[in-house]
Amino acid sequence: MKHASVALAALAFVACAPSPAPSEMAVAERVRPVVPEPEPIIHKSPRAPAAGPRVAAADISSIRLEGVAFDSRSHRLVVVDQPAGPGSRFEDAAGAARSAGGFAALNAGFFTPEGEPLGMVISAGKSAGQWNSASSLGSGIWHEDGAGNPAISRRGSLSRGAAGQMRELIQAGPMLVENGRAVGGLDASKPSARSMILWDGGTRWWLGRASPCSLADLARTLQNGSPAGWRVGSALNFDGGRSADLWISGAIPGGPLASRPLWNKPVRNFLVLVRR
Repeated sequence: MKHASVALAALAFVACAPSPAPSEMAVAERVRPVVPEPEPIIHKSPRAPAAGPRVAAADISSIRLEGVAFDSRSHRLVVVDQPAGPGSRFEDAAGAARSAGGFAALNAGFFTPEGEPLGMVISAGKSAGQWNSASSLGSGIWHEDGAGNPAISRRGSLSRGAAGQMRELIQAGPMLVENGRAVGGLDASKPSARSMILWDGGTRWWLGRASPCSLADLARTLQNGSPAGWRVGSALNFDGGRSADLWISGAIPGGPLASRPLWNKPVRNFLVLVRR
Protein backbone atom coordinates (compact mmCIF):
# COMPACT_ATOMS: atom_id res chain seq x y z
CA MET A 1 0.00 0.00 0.00
CA LYS A 2 2.88 2.25 0.83
CA HIS A 3 4.42 1.59 -2.58
CA ALA A 4 1.15 2.45 -4.36
CA SER A 5 0.96 5.77 -2.59
CA VAL A 6 4.50 6.65 -3.65
CA ALA A 7 3.69 5.77 -7.29
CA LEU A 8 0.58 7.91 -7.26
CA ALA A 9 2.51 10.82 -5.82
CA ALA A 10 5.15 10.49 -8.53
CA LEU A 11 2.54 10.51 -11.26
CA ALA A 12 0.92 13.61 -9.83
CA PHE A 13 4.27 15.39 -9.77
CA VAL A 14 4.96 14.55 -13.40
CA ALA A 15 1.50 15.73 -14.46
CA CYS A 16 1.92 19.03 -12.67
CA ALA A 17 5.44 19.67 -13.93
CA PRO A 18 5.72 22.27 -16.73
CA SER A 19 6.10 20.94 -20.30
CA PRO A 20 9.52 21.46 -21.88
CA ALA A 21 9.78 24.61 -23.96
CA PRO A 22 9.52 23.97 -27.71
CA SER A 23 12.66 24.59 -29.73
CA GLU A 24 13.20 27.98 -31.43
CA MET A 25 12.93 26.33 -34.84
CA ALA A 26 9.57 24.77 -33.95
CA VAL A 27 8.23 28.15 -32.83
CA ALA A 28 9.55 29.78 -35.97
CA GLU A 29 7.84 27.17 -38.14
CA ARG A 30 4.54 27.69 -36.30
CA VAL A 31 4.52 31.50 -36.45
CA ARG A 32 6.41 32.09 -39.72
CA PRO A 33 5.02 35.31 -41.28
CA VAL A 34 3.79 35.31 -44.87
CA VAL A 35 6.10 37.62 -46.83
CA PRO A 36 4.73 38.72 -50.22
CA GLU A 37 6.94 38.27 -53.28
CA PRO A 38 8.57 41.56 -54.31
CA GLU A 39 7.16 43.10 -57.45
CA PRO A 40 9.61 43.15 -60.37
CA ILE A 41 11.25 46.47 -61.04
CA ILE A 42 10.72 47.50 -64.65
CA HIS A 43 13.00 50.19 -66.00
CA LYS A 44 11.24 52.16 -68.70
CA SER A 45 13.48 54.44 -70.70
CA PRO A 46 11.66 57.48 -71.99
CA ARG A 47 11.24 57.29 -75.75
CA ALA A 48 13.11 60.08 -77.47
CA PRO A 49 11.04 62.35 -79.66
CA ALA A 50 11.43 62.02 -83.41
CA ALA A 51 14.53 63.78 -84.68
CA GLY A 52 14.25 65.91 -87.80
CA PRO A 53 15.75 64.78 -91.11
CA ARG A 54 19.44 65.46 -91.61
CA VAL A 55 22.15 64.77 -94.14
CA ALA A 56 24.10 61.74 -92.91
CA ALA A 57 27.30 60.83 -94.74
CA ALA A 58 30.35 58.75 -93.87
CA ASP A 59 33.36 57.00 -95.37
CA ILE A 60 33.32 53.38 -94.19
CA SER A 61 35.73 50.73 -95.49
CA SER A 62 36.69 53.00 -98.42
CA ILE A 63 33.04 53.35 -99.49
CA ARG A 64 31.47 56.81 -99.48
CA LEU A 65 27.88 56.75 -98.22
CA GLU A 66 25.73 59.87 -98.40
CA GLY A 67 22.04 60.35 -97.88
CA VAL A 68 19.30 61.58 -95.57
CA ALA A 69 18.48 60.09 -92.16
CA PHE A 70 14.94 60.53 -90.86
CA ASP A 71 12.38 59.23 -88.38
CA SER A 72 9.19 57.68 -89.77
CA ARG A 73 7.15 59.17 -86.93
CA SER A 74 7.56 62.65 -88.39
CA HIS A 75 8.31 61.99 -92.08
CA ARG A 76 7.42 59.36 -94.64
CA LEU A 77 8.38 58.20 -98.12
CA VAL A 78 6.07 58.27 -101.12
CA VAL A 79 6.55 56.68 -104.51
CA VAL A 80 6.57 59.10 -107.44
CA ASP A 81 6.07 57.02 -110.59
CA GLN A 82 6.02 57.98 -114.26
CA PRO A 83 3.41 55.82 -116.01
CA ALA A 84 4.47 57.07 -119.44
CA GLY A 85 8.03 55.90 -118.86
CA PRO A 86 11.41 57.18 -117.62
CA GLY A 87 11.90 60.91 -117.96
CA SER A 88 8.34 61.51 -119.19
CA ARG A 89 7.53 63.81 -116.25
CA PHE A 90 10.77 64.43 -114.36
CA GLU A 91 14.30 64.80 -115.59
CA ASP A 92 15.84 63.96 -112.25
CA ALA A 93 15.34 63.36 -108.51
CA ALA A 94 15.15 67.08 -107.81
CA GLY A 95 12.18 67.45 -110.14
CA ALA A 96 10.41 64.45 -108.63
CA ALA A 97 10.91 65.81 -105.10
CA ARG A 98 9.59 69.25 -105.97
CA SER A 99 6.50 67.77 -107.63
CA ALA A 100 5.52 66.16 -104.31
CA GLY A 101 6.64 69.00 -102.05
CA GLY A 102 9.44 66.76 -100.79
CA PHE A 103 12.70 67.39 -98.99
CA ALA A 104 14.73 64.64 -100.65
CA ALA A 105 14.45 62.03 -103.39
CA LEU A 106 16.28 58.94 -104.64
CA ASN A 107 15.81 56.79 -107.72
CA ALA A 108 14.16 53.52 -106.73
CA GLY A 109 12.92 50.48 -108.72
CA PHE A 110 14.42 48.71 -111.71
CA PHE A 111 12.76 48.95 -115.13
CA THR A 112 12.88 47.20 -118.48
CA PRO A 113 14.40 48.66 -121.67
CA GLU A 114 10.83 49.55 -122.66
CA GLY A 115 10.42 51.57 -119.47
CA GLU A 116 8.11 49.19 -117.63
CA PRO A 117 8.72 48.48 -113.93
CA LEU A 118 10.74 45.32 -113.29
CA GLY A 119 8.59 44.33 -110.34
CA MET A 120 5.58 45.70 -108.50
CA VAL A 121 5.25 49.43 -107.85
CA ILE A 122 2.45 51.10 -105.87
CA SER A 123 2.06 54.86 -105.63
CA ALA A 124 -0.76 56.27 -103.49
CA GLY A 125 -2.58 52.95 -103.80
CA LYS A 126 -2.24 52.76 -107.59
CA SER A 127 -0.37 49.69 -108.80
CA ALA A 128 1.95 49.32 -111.80
CA GLY A 129 4.22 46.58 -113.04
CA GLN A 130 4.02 42.88 -112.25
CA TRP A 131 4.99 40.85 -109.19
CA ASN A 132 8.61 39.71 -109.68
CA SER A 133 8.59 36.17 -108.31
CA ALA A 134 11.99 34.91 -109.47
CA SER A 135 14.68 37.54 -110.06
CA SER A 136 17.02 38.69 -107.28
CA LEU A 137 16.12 42.22 -108.41
CA GLY A 138 12.71 41.63 -106.86
CA SER A 139 13.74 39.69 -103.76
CA GLY A 140 13.10 42.59 -101.37
CA ILE A 141 10.22 44.99 -100.88
CA TRP A 142 10.01 48.40 -99.25
CA HIS A 143 6.37 49.10 -98.39
CA GLU A 144 4.01 51.25 -96.36
CA ASP A 145 0.62 49.87 -95.30
CA GLY A 146 -2.69 51.71 -95.12
CA ALA A 147 -2.02 52.74 -91.52
CA GLY A 148 1.21 54.46 -92.54
CA ASN A 149 3.63 51.83 -91.18
CA PRO A 150 6.72 51.38 -93.37
CA ALA A 151 8.92 48.27 -93.43
CA ILE A 152 11.35 46.24 -95.51
CA SER A 153 10.35 42.64 -96.19
CA ARG A 154 11.84 39.74 -98.07
CA ARG A 155 9.69 38.54 -100.96
CA GLY A 156 9.16 35.16 -99.32
CA SER A 157 7.59 36.70 -96.22
CA LEU A 158 5.16 39.02 -98.02
CA SER A 159 2.63 37.41 -100.32
CA ARG A 160 1.61 38.93 -103.62
CA GLY A 161 -1.88 39.49 -102.26
CA ALA A 162 -0.63 41.29 -99.14
CA ALA A 163 1.74 43.38 -101.25
CA GLY A 164 -1.14 44.50 -103.45
CA GLN A 165 -2.92 45.98 -100.41
CA MET A 166 -0.09 48.39 -99.59
CA ARG A 167 -0.41 52.13 -100.00
CA GLU A 168 3.18 52.61 -101.21
CA LEU A 169 5.55 49.91 -102.45
CA ILE A 170 8.76 49.35 -104.38
CA GLN A 171 9.91 45.83 -105.25
CA ALA A 172 13.67 45.75 -105.79
CA GLY A 173 16.75 43.85 -104.67
CA PRO A 174 18.81 42.15 -103.69
CA MET A 175 18.56 42.40 -99.93
CA LEU A 176 21.93 43.55 -98.56
CA VAL A 177 21.39 43.16 -94.81
CA GLU A 178 18.83 41.10 -92.90
CA ASN A 179 18.51 40.93 -89.11
CA GLY A 180 21.70 42.93 -88.79
CA ARG A 181 23.81 40.51 -90.85
CA ALA A 182 25.19 40.80 -94.39
CA VAL A 183 23.33 38.62 -96.89
CA GLY A 184 25.55 35.91 -98.32
CA GLY A 185 26.11 35.00 -101.96
CA LEU A 186 26.11 38.55 -103.32
CA ASP A 187 28.27 39.50 -106.30
CA ALA A 188 31.77 40.57 -105.28
CA SER A 189 33.26 41.42 -108.67
CA LYS A 190 31.30 44.31 -110.20
CA PRO A 191 31.82 47.75 -108.66
CA SER A 192 29.06 50.24 -109.39
CA ALA A 193 27.37 53.23 -107.80
CA ARG A 194 24.58 51.96 -105.51
CA SER A 195 21.23 53.37 -104.38
CA MET A 196 19.64 51.87 -101.24
CA ILE A 197 17.43 52.24 -98.21
CA LEU A 198 18.46 51.31 -94.64
CA TRP A 199 16.26 50.59 -91.62
CA ASP A 200 17.02 49.95 -87.96
CA GLY A 201 13.87 47.87 -87.52
CA GLY A 202 12.11 50.63 -85.59
CA THR A 203 11.44 54.18 -86.74
CA ARG A 204 14.89 55.20 -88.01
CA TRP A 205 15.60 55.20 -91.74
CA TRP A 206 18.30 56.30 -94.17
CA LEU A 207 17.88 56.86 -97.90
CA GLY A 208 20.92 57.41 -100.09
CA ARG A 209 23.68 56.15 -102.31
CA ALA A 210 27.17 54.68 -102.19
CA SER A 211 30.29 55.28 -104.26
CA PRO A 212 31.18 52.48 -106.72
CA CYS A 213 31.50 49.14 -104.92
CA SER A 214 30.38 45.52 -105.23
CA LEU A 215 27.17 44.32 -103.63
CA ALA A 216 29.11 41.97 -101.34
CA ASP A 217 31.46 44.74 -100.16
CA LEU A 218 28.53 47.06 -99.55
CA ALA A 219 26.66 44.44 -97.52
CA ARG A 220 29.70 43.76 -95.30
CA THR A 221 30.26 47.48 -94.85
CA LEU A 222 26.66 48.06 -93.75
CA GLN A 223 26.85 45.14 -91.33
CA ASN A 224 29.83 46.74 -89.59
CA GLY A 225 28.96 50.42 -89.85
CA SER A 226 26.25 52.91 -90.68
CA PRO A 227 26.26 56.41 -92.18
CA ALA A 228 23.44 57.36 -89.78
CA GLY A 229 25.17 56.25 -86.58
CA TRP A 230 22.74 53.45 -85.66
CA ARG A 231 22.98 49.72 -86.36
CA VAL A 232 21.49 48.66 -89.69
CA GLY A 233 18.86 45.96 -89.27
CA SER A 234 17.75 45.73 -92.93
CA ALA A 235 19.12 47.14 -96.17
CA LEU A 236 17.59 46.93 -99.62
CA ASN A 237 19.40 47.66 -102.87
CA PHE A 238 17.72 49.81 -105.54
CA ASP A 239 18.64 50.42 -109.18
CA GLY A 240 22.19 51.80 -109.29
CA GLY A 241 24.94 52.55 -111.78
CA ARG A 242 23.84 55.14 -114.31
CA SER A 243 20.42 55.30 -112.65
CA ALA A 244 21.76 56.45 -109.25
CA ASP A 245 20.31 59.89 -108.51
CA LEU A 246 20.14 61.53 -105.08
CA TRP A 247 18.85 64.99 -104.25
CA ILE A 248 18.49 66.61 -100.79
CA SER A 249 16.99 70.05 -100.22
CA GLY A 250 18.81 72.92 -98.55
CA ALA A 251 15.96 72.91 -96.01
CA ILE A 252 17.52 69.75 -94.53
CA PRO A 253 20.39 70.35 -92.07
CA GLY A 254 23.59 69.58 -93.93
CA GLY A 255 21.99 70.18 -97.35
CA PRO A 256 21.72 70.92 -100.14
CA LEU A 257 23.22 67.83 -101.72
CA ALA A 258 22.92 66.53 -105.26
CA SER A 259 24.64 63.44 -106.58
CA ARG A 260 23.85 62.69 -110.20
CA PRO A 261 26.63 61.94 -112.71
CA LEU A 262 26.59 63.59 -116.11
CA TRP A 263 26.08 60.20 -117.77
CA ASN A 264 23.01 59.48 -115.63
CA LYS A 265 20.01 58.06 -117.50
CA PRO A 266 16.33 58.90 -116.83
CA VAL A 267 14.58 56.49 -114.47
CA ARG A 268 11.02 55.23 -114.00
CA ASN A 269 10.32 56.11 -110.36
CA PHE A 270 11.62 57.75 -107.18
CA LEU A 271 11.14 57.61 -103.43
CA VAL A 272 10.45 61.10 -102.10
CA LEU A 273 10.72 62.20 -98.46
CA VAL A 274 7.76 64.30 -97.27
CA ARG A 275 6.41 65.47 -93.92
CA ARG A 276 3.65 63.42 -92.28
